[in-house]
Amino acid sequence: MGNIKQDTMPVIRDLRDFDRCSGNRLERLVFNYRPLFMVLMTLVTLVLGYMAVTRLELRPSFEKMIPQSQPYIKNFLENRQSLRGLGNSVRVVVENTQGDIFDPGYLDVLKQVNDKLFLTEGVDRAWMKSLWSPGVRWTEVTEEGFQGGPVMPDAYRGKPEEIDQLRQNISRAGIVGSLVASDFKSTMLIVPLLDKATASGQRIDYHAFSQMLEEQLRDKIEFAGDSAARKAGEEGKGQYKVRVIGFAKLMGDLIDGLIQVMMFFGLAVVTSLVIIYCYTRCVRSTLLVVGCSLIAVVWQLGIVAWLGYAIDPYSVLVPFLIFAIGVSHAAQKMNGIMQDIARGTHRLIAARYTFRRLFIAGVTALLADAVGFAVLMLIDIPVI
Repeated sequence: MGNIKQDTMPVIRDLRDFDRCSGNRLERLVFNYRPLFMVLMTLVTLVLGYMAVTRLELRPSFEKMIPQSQPYIKNFLENRQSLRGLGNSVRVVVENTQGDIFDPGYLDVLKQVNDKLFLTEGVDRAWMKSLWSPGVRWTEVTEEGFQGGPVMPDAYRGKPEEIDQLRQNISRAGIVGSLVASDFKSTMLIVPLLDKATASGQRIDYHAFSQMLEEQLRDKIEFAGDSAARKAGEEGKGQYKVRVIGFAKLMGDLIDGLIQVMMFFGLAVVTSLVIIYCYTRCVRSTLLVVGCSLIAVVWQLGIVAWLGYAIDPYSVLVPFLIFAIGVSHAAQKMNGIMQDIARGTHRLIAARYTFRRLFIAGVTALLADAVGFAVLMLIDIPVI
């Protein structure tokens, strides 16, 4: 914060010697009607804060993550009803670390995973694929015509001859390398998701879905119920391992990380308080700078809710940016006010002097920031 030249503005110690009608119209409006202005700002803050608390939603969207004007994506969006199984989906891999997929124990575990996912709300069951799905079929041409059937034998009970039949069906279905690993140690379940849950009609709760994958699949199968080991990042000790990828899992992990993001935000606030206090040696000035910056964050979140938009795990970083800009501008204004006060100027007059010097520069900086971020609108990915 460099020194600001203030020689052009006289030192006025007594407020009665100051011309209240000096300055531009905006300055007179703000400073000559301070009580009314403060009441208005308080009401706006309360209204926007209420809207941020009651209306703001965390709403991840798969379609917002993809380029809308890309030809292939446009074609997909136009034919989404016919391609329901190829969009937002989760892929779950179940691996047998001590054998292969033809182990009856492995197939029983795979069936448990398949049944759990099949009955989960929000899953597009008609397009789900796994070894246990009746829609995964084999076909072959014989002298009598076409023959086919589900890859998993209808009367499967784990008998050796049924395992041999399954092995043959997998080969005839041509799913080695897609649903079945080339080394025959793991298989994949493809789980397409609907935009909304079928029962409630509400959007899918990606956080709850991700928690279900972790707690009811990985904890139960890979960690033998030891969720603490999973949360600690340890390797599962079970014979079978479960791996999950997909948009829903990614969003669930990001939402889990929001608590850490909020902790970092709190740390940023505390750090700002300490640094500003060390510079100003004034509790009131420090609280004003940080408090006004936090009010800007409340306004930003409230306006987002008022306009009907939602936030997603990527846009939660925007409040950091608003807070940083607010602290930067407020600190510069406080610096100018303190310099004027140090020269003997009355504190209210010092505030008006600083407003005159920095208002144009501050607005220009904000407009430059706005134009810079508006350039991001050229990127045809809505989440950006």
